[in-house]
Amino acid sequence: MEEHSQLKRAIIDSSAGAISGGISRTVTSPLDVIKIRFQVQLEPTSSWALLRKDFAAPSKYTGIFQASKDIFREEGFQGFWRGNVPALLMVMPYTAIQFTVLHKLKTLASGSSKSEDHSSLSPYLSYVSGALAGCAATIGSYPFDLLRTILASQGEPKVYPNMRSAYLDIVQTRGYKGLYAGLSPTLVEIIPYAGLQFGTYDTFKRWAMAWNHRYSNTTTGGNLSSFELFVCGLAAGTCAKLVCHPLDVVKKRFQIEGLQRHPRYGARVELHTYRNMSDALSRIIRSEGWAGLYKGILPSTVKAAPAGAVTFVAYELTSDWLESLST
Repeated sequence: MEEHSQLKRAIIDSSAGAISGGISRTVTSPLDVIKIRFQVQLEPTSSWALLRKDFAAPSKYTGIFQASKDIFREEGFQGFWRGNVPALLMVMPYTAIQFTVLHKLKTLASGSSKSEDHSSLSPYLSYVSGALAGCAATIGSYPFDLLRTILASQGEPKVYPNMRSAYLDIVQTRGYKGLYAGLSPTLVEIIPYAGLQFGTYDTFKRWAMAWNHRYSNTTTGGNLSSFELFVCGLAAGTCAKLVCHPLDVVKKRFQIEGLQRHPRYGARVELHTYRNMSDALSRIIRSEGWAGLYKGILPSTVKAAPAGAVTFVAYELTSDWLESLST
């Protein structure tokens, strides 16, 4: 009976995680495309930076609104969802693995499989559980993340018409290990990112429940409204992204290293440009300044907040719905 209950819980967690991840990724895809274009551009991403330095080549994108107009004019509305298929193939197993592992770790830590009992866990355990869940999910879905970055970073004319052509070029250029290019900075990033996201989410939920208990006269008990869950997810996603963005830039550079890039989108990252993660960080700072580590921070932060909020709200609601169907 206990094994059946655990299996049912695992199915609910993975299904709810996959659905919530797919919804969140599709809703925020336009901002993600703009963020990736900024991160892989070696030239400055702001007009202000161009005025301060002498660059031989002009920048393709110099601001979030200018980038939006250019993408729409050159690629049409569908350009904002470029790479969304591998993104969904990545994020659905990623989120499913993440929430399943997270629930399992919280069950082990609290001694109970009931979600309401997990809110009493210490922030430390929430951070550790979130970090470990993020690592497991990253390893399981990484090749799709790589393909998503490559397809989303290209404009018109396309260098890679589809996922298959990108996959074949990666294998031919870098071998099968090339499908995991940038995994090291990704894991270094995901530990603080997932830890902060889930840890702060649980903390904000705890604060919200305490606020309701103290100031609200409603009879909902410890349950939070969809709006309150949205705000908690919004805050959690913002905090995590602001701290971890530089490592995300390094990851994107490793992912596109040595691959084809149309000249109109600026210089490409040559193969073996960066020896390792610390070398990439130092080279970016030396050639692009500290601002280079924060390229795409505005669309990234704008995206991370609603993405985190939509993911958490969709997960909570889908999980409750699936649980009601199974009882």
